[in-house]
Amino acid sequence: MDLSSNGIQPMADSSDRYRIVFNGEIYNFIEIRKELVEKGYSFVSESDSEVLLNAYIEWGPDCQDKFNGMWAFAIYDRQKKELFLSRDRFGVKPLYYIFLGQNAFAFASEMKALTPLMEDVRVNRRLVCDPGRIVYYESTEECVFEGMYRLCAGHCMFVDHEGHRIKRWWNTLDHLMSVPKTYEEQTEYMRQLFLDACKLRMRSDVTIGTALSGGLDSSATICAMSYLAGHESDVRMNHDWQHAYVATFPGTTMDESAYAKQVTDYLGIPATFTEIDPIKAVDRLDDMIYLFEDVYLTSPVPMMLLYESLRKDGTYVTIDGHGADELFGGYTFDFINALRDAKTKEEKDWILTAYVESFPKDGSNMALASTSASSVYRTYWKRRLKDFIRRGEEDYKKVRAAGDERYRRMDTLNKILYASSHETILPTLLRNYDRYSMASSIEIRMPFMDYRIVTFAMSLNFRSKIHGGFSKSIIRDAMAPYMPKEIAYRRTKIGFNTPIVEWMKGPLKQYFTDILDAQDFINCDLIDAGKVRSQILGVINDPQATFAMGEKAWSDLYPYLWERAVLKRAKG
Repeated sequence: MDLSSNGIQPMADSSDRYRIVFNGEIYNFIEIRKELVEKGYSFVSESDSEVLLNAYIEWGPDCQDKFNGMWAFAIYDRQKKELFLSRDRFGVKPLYYIFLGQNAFAFASEMKALTPLMEDVRVNRRLVCDPGRIVYYESTEECVFEGMYRLCAGHCMFVDHEGHRIKRWWNTLDHLMSVPKTYEEQTEYMRQLFLDACKLRMRSDVTIGTALSGGLDSSATICAMSYLAGHESDVRMNHDWQHAYVATFPGTTMDESAYAKQVTDYLGIPATFTEIDPIKAVDRLDDMIYLFEDVYLTSPVPMMLLYESLRKDGTYVTIDGHGADELFGGYTFDFINALRDAKTKEEKDWILTAYVESFPKDGSNMALASTSASSVYRTYWKRRLKDFIRRGEEDYKKVRAAGDERYRRMDTLNKILYASSHETILPTLLRNYDRYSMASSIEIRMPFMDYRIVTFAMSLNFRSKIHGGFSKSIIRDAMAPYMPKEIAYRRTKIGFNTPIVEWMKGPLKQYFTDILDAQDFINCDLIDAGKVRSQILGVINDPQATFAMGEKAWSDLYPYLWERAVLKRAKG
């Protein structure tokens, strides 16, 4: 917003008392600006940064409740000598900090900006060496470096000469709502919410596009943008939205380009297909991991290459579909959790159908090969259902919100989805995609992460999320009028991931076998080198190697790659 010199940061207010640095976007800044003008404020820029700063001057920390957006910002009050730090509701934008002795404090959007200030850069082995914690730590203050902290999502922080104070300013459980009574009314409400969320995120002074997979969520997003471009006259809406970018993995089970093409053909817009060739990126893998900073289950290569292609094409903002799976029940294990809530045979049949039909019928990318609900019921459901339910019950008891009565009143599916969207999977994915995109200075905006949609999703019961034999049914039914029907009601799910098995066996075989002979790999004390060697060779040599085997081999190897790419550079 506002690419002129008036929008440059750090930005000061007219009295020069306050200074702001701000990462993110306040999508409803136009509405807030009008309110501030009515209160007597004047503006010298067209930026949301100036609106944010004046909103803080007018309302103090309460301004956070007015913002619809994603952010990490810092405002310094020169008169009080007080620093105010804030992070958005769901942690879309990052914010790290360290204390330097008794008299100094530093904060940044990246850990690598802070490590040069630390006397001793030490690895947090509890995180880096434990793959089991990979999706559990992003929602906490704990970081991969000892002595460094993360300001948690929905929290703010005051720092002055007396010390620091952290306050939680947002809790989704405080905002649960009474939803419309009928499914049809809920669907219409969802439709209007989602269209408005997309409209706000189309406010941009630079070219916008979409990272399109061909799945429901990204397809719904770009189809909503198409509809809005033809029906809305928002003064700041960018109508140059016809930029779809599709990652392709030819010859692998991860390729969804044919589905993406169905969407772009339906809309009558061009698509840019980016073939993800690992050979072109393998020499840059250390740099990519350095930019990524954290530990994760899969390689960052496909995602970073995709967003890099957007930048090269002149697209600087992408409006993507992240968040829908975790909020509305898009994963196969969500169906199993919902079975505990089902009261009637019809409800159970809906859930079983959604579960079975989510798997490709060619047997690819499957945790379980099944062809009919009856076969699942006979061979899987009777043997494993109790175990799944028991594990689900144990999982939601571990959730930090488990002591809250409002959480305890949720049905089983929503307990799991709350944990997924607030404590485990989604916070991790939000972090990941911020890193993938910002490595090429691309900004991702996520309409499903609009706080109004999140609170609505957490207020719905399982029947509105797995309805009629479909997962995320309320999204499908809300957006079907604007989409190809075969995409809106496509049940199979692949997801944007790395075809790690095919890569280990094929183009990256030499890369991985060379690692196994490297002396620093053998000596790395962050991994069990013998175990990792067996895992990698197992994937390479086993004709039946599964995606789960490849993912496990990568995640167990990753601490070595992280040490080489991140820790050694930080210490250097």
